[in-house]
Amino acid sequence: MQIVTSHKNTDFDALASIIGITILNNDVLGVVPKMVNSNVDKFLSTHKTAFNLIQPNELNLDRVNKLIVVDTDQWRRLDRMEKLKERENLTIEIWDHHMNGNGDINASWKCQEYIGATVTLIVREMKKRGMKLNPLDSTVLLIGLYEDTGHLTYRSTTAEDAMAAAYLLENGADLNVAARFLNPPYEEMQRDILFSMMQDTEKVVINNRAIGLNIVKLDKKVKDLSGVVSMYRKIINVEAVFVTFVYDDTRSVIIARSANEHINVAEVLGHFGGGGHHSAASATIAKSPLTPHEMNEQIKKLLRAQRKTGATIADIMSFPVTQVPPSATMKDVQELMASQHIRGVLVTEEDQILGIVVLWDFKKIKQDRQWDMSVKSFMSRKIITVEPDAPPALAAEMMTADDIGHLPVVHEGKLIGIVTRTDILTYFYGMVPE
Repeated sequence: MQIVTSHKNTDFDALASIIGITILNNDVLGVVPKMVNSNVDKFLSTHKTAFNLIQPNELNLDRVNKLIVVDTDQWRRLDRMEKLKERENLTIEIWDHHMNGNGDINASWKCQEYIGATVTLIVREMKKRGMKLNPLDSTVLLIGLYEDTGHLTYRSTTAEDAMAAAYLLENGADLNVAARFLNPPYEEMQRDILFSMMQDTEKVVINNRAIGLNIVKLDKKVKDLSGVVSMYRKIINVEAVFVTFVYDDTRSVIIARSANEHINVAEVLGHFGGGGHHSAASATIAKSPLTPHEMNEQIKKLLRAQRKTGATIADIMSFPVTQVPPSATMKDVQELMASQHIRGVLVTEEDQILGIVVLWDFKKIKQDRQWDMSVKSFMSRKIITVEPDAPPALAAEMMTADDIGHLPVVHEGKLIGIVTRTDILTYFYGMVPE
C-alpha cells in the first residue's frame, strides 16, 4: 500500500499537496491528520468524499510499503506514523518547500526546494506529464498555493508559483470558491481575542525592525488563530509578531507571522520545536521549563542573532558625501551638483549637519540676485538620519513617510555616507529613475 500524508494542524497547502499526489498516482491513498486548520475542516466536511482520503485511525500501517510525505520533513509533525519510523523495508519520498535544515525523515527520494508552496512542486510534475485537471482539483490546488504565498505576495513567492497559479486557472480553478475558504468570517470569540491582543501588545525594536509580542490565555480551543495573528500584525503595523497562546500550565502554542525578508520566523520557532516557513510558523510547546514571558525573552534573543542576514544601509550607501559650508551660495551649489551629477548636497559645519539642499530647492529662486545668497536661506533644516546597520527597507519606509529623497548615514555621531532614492531603487529593482 502507498500512502501520502502531511503535518498535524494541516493547512491548505498540506491538504492540497496530499490531494495533488493522489492525482499524480491513483494508487496512492491520502491520509489526512486528525488535527487540521478550521478552513480545511470546513472544506473536508463537504468535499472529503470527492477525493481518496482517510484519517490515520482508519489505516493499517502494517500494509504500508511506501510513504510519501508532503509539506514537512520531520517525523514528529506526522500524525500517528511512529510505527513506520523504524521500518527497514519502507520506501519514503518527500515533497517539501521548507528548507529549515532540521528534518529527520531519511527519504530515498526528495523534491525539496525553497519555493512559495509545496503545491507548486507538484504542479510542476503535472505540467511535465501534460495533465489536464478538472475544476475541483484545480481549485483545491490553487487554494493551497494562494494560502502559502499570501496570494502571491509573500517574499518566498517565486515566478514558478505564479506560473503554477496560471496553470490552475487555465484548468478551471474557481476564484470565488478559493476566496470563501481563504478568507473565512471571524466568529465572536476570534474578534474578542483580536481586540484583547490590540490592547496589550509589547512592541520592541530589534535590529531597527518593529516586532510585536503578546501572551494570550485561553480556556478553550479557538479556531483560525493563525488568521487572527495575521490580521493582528497588520493592525498594529509591525514587521513581525509572535503570539503565545497559553491553554494551561502544560501546553501553549506560539504563532508567528513576518512581513520582512530578514525576519525568519520559522528559524526562530525552530528553537522551540516548531516548523513552518520564512513568513509563517508555529510551535506547540508541552511542559516547557520556561514561562511565556521567558519564552518571549528567548525570542528577542534569537531575533537579535538574525541581525546580519541580508544587506544593510552600509552596503548600498554612497560615499564620500558631498558637503558645502553654510557660507556657500546657491550658485556654488548648483554648479557643484551639475558637475557631480547629484541631486542633493549636505550643508555642514565642524562635523555638524545643518541642512540639505536638493534640486527642488532651486525652484524657490525667483530673482537673479538670489543665486548669490547663502544656502542657509534655502536649505531644509529638517534632517532625518539613518544608522549604517539598518535594513534598506527601513530607509525606504522613512523616505516614503517623510517624502524625502536623501538620508545621511550617521555612526556614533559622525557622518559616514548618504543613501538616496537612487540607491534604494538600485538595490530593490536594479534600476534607477529617469
